[in-house]
Amino acid sequence: RIWPILLSTLSPPKKGYIAIVPALPGCATQGETREEALAMAEDAIKGYIESLKKHGEPLTYTFEKAEVETVTVDVA
Repeated sequence: RIWPILLSTLSPPKKGYIAIVPALPGCATQGETREEALAMAEDAIKGYIESLKKHGEPLTYTFEKAEVETVTVDVA
């Protein structure tokens, strides 16, 4: 199964990337490099699904197609 991942750079002074799996609420991780963040996301997805199975919960969140858009919000 393909899992879309939202990958974003962390805001300074922090360095690295955050990886969020929108189809799995609360499933997010980070890494120092893009590659590390993606590898961590794969592990997080596996752990999330294992936890669902362990607790008898259904896997109800999926995406057939994903698009990414950005918005700018002034918070000043």
